[in-house]
Amino acid sequence: MNNRETLIKALLKKAGWSQAVRSPLAGDASTRRYERLKLGTQEAVLMDAPNQPDGPLLPEYNKPYSAIAHLAETTHPFVAVGAFLQAQGLSAPKLIAHDVDNGLLLLENLGDRLYGTAIDRNEGFGTATLEDIYRAALDALLVLHTAGTPGPLPLPDGSTYDVPAYDEEAMAIETELLPEWYIPAKSGASLSPQDRVAYSALWQDLFPKAACGTPVMVIRDYHSPNLLWLPEREGAARVGMVDYQDAQCGSRAYDVMSLLQDARKDVSPERENEMLAYYCAQAKADPSFDEVEFRTSYAILGAQRNAKIMGIFVRLWQRDGKPAYLAHLPRVSNYMERNLKHPILAPLKNWLDTHVPPDMRAVPLQAEE
Repeated sequence: MNNRETLIKALLKKAGWSQAVRSPLAGDASTRRYERLKLGTQEAVLMDAPNQPDGPLLPEYNKPYSAIAHLAETTHPFVAVGAFLQAQGLSAPKLIAHDVDNGLLLLENLGDRLYGTAIDRNEGFGTATLEDIYRAALDALLVLHTAGTPGPLPLPDGSTYDVPAYDEEAMAIETELLPEWYIPAKSGASLSPQDRVAYSALWQDLFPKAACGTPVMVIRDYHSPNLLWLPEREGAARVGMVDYQDAQCGSRAYDVMSLLQDARKDVSPERENEMLAYYCAQAKADPSFDEVEFRTSYAILGAQRNAKIMGIFVRLWQRDGKPAYLAHLPRVSNYMERNLKHPILAPLKNWLDTHVPPDMRAVPLQAEE
């Protein structure tokens, strides 16, 4: 029996779940592992997320990538953020038992009605249409955005967790994934140092323009693989959230964009525009909401996020041996093209058109047999 299994058995015994039937759940691109547990009529989910060591220092920052991008390396952020979401009346899984220091959490099972399933079928769940579940996901964000900037969040041991700011350094290191991985894969050549500097300078000009009112909690991966439909609940609580350990404080436009430019599922321009209009109409209940500012932030952050994902999907293929992610690349590239239509992104579009022209961007990458 390995050490992780010993720790898991100790947690389950302490929680009264040692006799539960355990079965694996599909994971994601992270190092986390999940199991579904069944004990009589009760169900739970085990998250096995070993603490992650710091990666190598990046010379230009003198910090590892995870520290620059504020990525969670323990389960403490997941626990703290989950409790904050629940305090707003939102549906994050309740904590049944934990060994936070060793990265083990026993969580409420929110079921298996994944948003992605409804999108694949092009219909909702039961009497709820696809439009209904999209609106509910936006309603949940409106509740979260009303909460404003979170202060220190309590942890089970009495300490607190400070939600980091999604700052310019974090956004910048993510955009560098595009010239580092995507552009060489597309063009067959690496960029010159001068071209990299010009690219970075474009983003440094854009980041301040992405601000959008009071900073709010940003979940950051608020899209179909991480959202569940809970029809037995009411209002915004009908949306279950399961991936929020990397939450940061930033623009209210970010999670709206993450939902409506879903890297894993197609969202048509028509649905995106309809749901954007819905969000803005509801947000105007707050007199400080500025729709022009919001839509500008949405476009900039959409380009920023899609630049990151385009780089990550190529890296998953070339470095990690996971070519399946290439199937999502054309979709993400299409979202990037939508964002590049915003006038504020004209300089970035010109730079991309020079180094990876539109016809080159449109050709799918194929993994070698």
